Amino acid sequence: MKPLVLGNITYGMYAIGVKDQNGPSACIVNTVMQVTKTSPSAPPLIALSMNTENYSCQCIEESGVFTISVLSESTPATVIGALGFTSGGHGGKLDNIRHKVLMEGVPVIKENTCCWFLCQVKAKLPVGGQVLFVAEIIAGSDLPGGIETAGKFEAYKPMTYQYYVEKLGGVSPRKAPTYLANNQGGERITGERFICSVCGYEYKDPNFGFEELPVDWSCPICKMPKKAFVRKKG
Repeated sequence: MKPLVLGNITYGMYAIGVKDQNGPSACIVNTVMQVTKTSPSAPPLIALSMNTENYSCQCIEESGVFTISVLSESTPATVIGALGFTSGGHGGKLDNIRHKVLMEGVPVIKENTCCWFLCQVKAKLPVGGQVLFVAEIIAGSDLPGGIETAGKFEAYKPMTYQYYVEKLGGVSPRKAPTYLANNQGGERITGERFICSVCGYEYKDPNFGFEELPVDWSCPICKMPKKAFVRKKG
């Protein structure tokens, strides 16, 4: 079996809010799912898978709490770039992102997100370099996020991983379950290729050379300037 076929499993895009001794932080994942409810009156259980090397994974193991902010198609790509491709261990990930901090010390992202959940870990299972957290939702949004136009409310549409890849040109970090190395996606790319050294976005327009882009052009994912790109070898 080729890893490419796993792309037929659907994924969403989520910001996971965590905390450490220095304050709140967050990261991006696409591996969240509702598990079950033990009874009609019981809080639902959520499963979250995260790489053990991720700083946010360490924060969850230490604190036992985290938030899930469901990203929408209206969430700026810069949010994914800022939270998804740098380590929270260095601090400052939320400096330019609209958010609020709950009394538990974990953040909720407010950048056109659909909704949020506050979760408390009930069990964890190490699996092949990942940790599978099973958590109980103990608080969350009362209403879905959206925008009101001409007196009509329209709820935000949740962002899928497919939308992130096809519409935003996004890529998965190396530690993500959906990461494909060595162009295993099978895409045919011709001409010179340039990679963003911050988020990994690859500029691959065969009809418009990278050198022809204006000086003020920036990465569509993380908004780093043109000078942050490096030539991809091979």
